[in-house]
Amino acid sequence: MDNKKNEMDIEKTEHVIDNGSPNSKHLIHCLTIIGQIEGHYVLGETNKTTKYEHIIPALVAVEQDRSVEGLIIILNTVGGDVEAGLAIAELISGMKTPTVSIVVGGGHSIGVPLAVSAKKSFIVPSASMTIHPVRMNGTVLGVPQTLSYFDKMQDRIVGFVTKNSNISEDELRRLMMNTQELVLDVGSVVDGEKAVEIGLIDSLGSLGDAMECLYEMIENTPRRYD
Repeated sequence: MDNKKNEMDIEKTEHVIDNGSPNSKHLIHCLTIIGQIEGHYVLGETNKTTKYEHIIPALVAVEQDRSVEGLIIILNTVGGDVEAGLAIAELISGMKTPTVSIVVGGGHSIGVPLAVSAKKSFIVPSASMTIHPVRMNGTVLGVPQTLSYFDKMQDRIVGFVTKNSNISEDELRRLMMNTQELVLDVGSVVDGEKAVEIGLIDSLGSLGDAMECLYEMIENTPRRYD
């Protein structure tokens, strides 16, 4: 009997580590997206990375676990693999689980679609977001097919961001193609207040504000799979 009780206590402890405190108002899962988004190529050992092959199963687990009532996504990322980041963003946007994101530090490059993928997005005042066109490192063939590929990828990103936020397509493309702000690149950097002003992020706020919003969302959402 004691062994069985100990096993149950261990399982409960592991569940709490993954999903939060047993004394919380609602059981939520915290997902962190930090450093560089790693895609099909493994980055160096010195790079802090978020691996998409780890994130995708975690999202599936959260969506199918009836005990998890909400998901909070905390972002501090420089960007990374475009297709991997967009794939994660698409999965988050399609979840029935209540989701809230908060940008702390930075939500740059492909971090922009990730930030807006949640049902409600927050950003702290000190955070910033870099918006720029699609680019690629390494050897790039200077042929029309390559330029067409870039254009189509950029259209996918613009379409996703405008669909999941309140920024207009014209404003987003203007910020992407700005040549007056970045010395060695095309694009724009916006701080937390500006990101909310242009409709890219829903609200300026802290972790407490994001949690409060998620709790309210959970309480106003019918339970999944009942």
